[in-house]
Amino acid sequence: MSNRPVGILLAAGKSTRFGSNKLLHPVIDNTPMILVSAAKLVSVLPNSIVVINRTLDSLTTQLEQMGLRVVINEQAEQGMGSSIACGVGASDSASGWLIMLADMPYIKTDTIKVLLEKLKEGAGMVAPILNKQRGHPVGFSQCYKNELLALNEDRGARQVLKNHQSELELISINDEGTLIDVDQAIDVL
Repeated sequence: MSNRPVGILLAAGKSTRFGSNKLLHPVIDNTPMILVSAAKLVSVLPNSIVVINRTLDSLTTQLEQMGLRVVINEQAEQGMGSSIACGVGASDSASGWLIMLADMPYIKTDTIKVLLEKLKEGAGMVAPILNKQRGHPVGFSQCYKNELLALNEDRGARQVLKNHQSELELISINDEGTLIDVDQAIDVL
């Protein structure tokens, strides 16, 4: 087992509510959303993985040049759970995983650092909280590997969090980006 957590950027969704592939939509400095999120994650976790579907194949080289390992989820239509399982399976010797959504480009890198440190310190599960709302990204230690690998629905890791609620360490973070999920064009800041 590696003694390092791995970052997993989930980018295999269909963007049905957005009207086009939202991950290609420009956000900060006119940069596509996926590249903004990827840059933030890889700046803190250089050994990160990005899970994509075939529609983002054209970005593979650019993502790899940023330092990410690109993994294609051939079952992306099954939902976010299958993408989590795909990313965990591609890095199953990691000591844990910090899972970030590519459609949340406004998360601060300092937030990612704080959550990573908590994982390194031995937290079983970790997530940010702001105004009594749990946000993203969410971290899991190696002990949740089998549950994460078994995911295959569009609810992400919600059931894993629910099953082990008492083990989830919520970290109070002053970062509104942890709650801003871009689902529609109106959500872009």
